[in-house]
Amino acid sequence: MKTTVELSDAVLTAARELAKREKTSVKALIERGLRSELAKAECESDFRLRRVSVGGKGLRRDNPQARWDSLRELAYTDQKAG
Repeated sequence: MKTTVELSDAVLTAARELAKREKTSVKALIERGLRSELAKAECESDFRLRRVSVGGKGLRRDNPQARWDSLRELAYTDQKAG
């Protein structure tokens, strides 16, 4: 099928240079780009992470100013002990 596409001069120049380097045509580059975008759009979904709050009250009282590494250690310690 034939169609007309308007491209900026800069994009067309860059496409011609790339096509020459890759020993292909601008048409092939356009098709490859469109196929890539179509495949990407097909893979994307409206995924939304559901809320899974556990109803906690924030940081532990025994360590309110804890750094991430100590909080991680507490989390894994609690997990192993439970």
